[in-house]
Amino acid sequence: MTTTAPELRLESQMPALPRYTVTLPVAPSSNRYWRVWRNRAVRTKEAEAYIAAVKRAVGRRALFLGPVAVTIHWYRAARMGDLDGRLKVALDAFQGSVYENDRQIVELHAYRHEDPAAPRMEITVETRAP
Repeated sequence: MTTTAPELRLESQMPALPRYTVTLPVAPSSNRYWRVWRNRAVRTKEAEAYIAAVKRAVGRRALFLGPVAVTIHWYRAARMGDLDGRLKVALDAFQGSVYENDRQIVELHAYRHEDPAAPRMEITVETRAP
């Protein structure tokens, strides 16, 4: 009986991990995303409009199903606003369009830049090994 050693795969032979990058309008502040109505937190009309804009920008695509890494570059119009207040809004808006649930995020990188001429959010989502 002859046995063979398992095939070794060099890093250069590994398939590239899927990656998705999109440029979006700036997400609303988390202060304007949720409102309490009848003792329940509900999304504002501004939040619903942003989620719809994200879905239009993303279009129909396959969802990331496993762990993901997300990188966000926020180019803000003025020196106002906290980075963390925009992150949750943008990450929530991707649910159901790019990934199933934001619980899949195992790695997160966020950067704030100044660009008064072209405010935007550039977001990259990549798969990560389980």
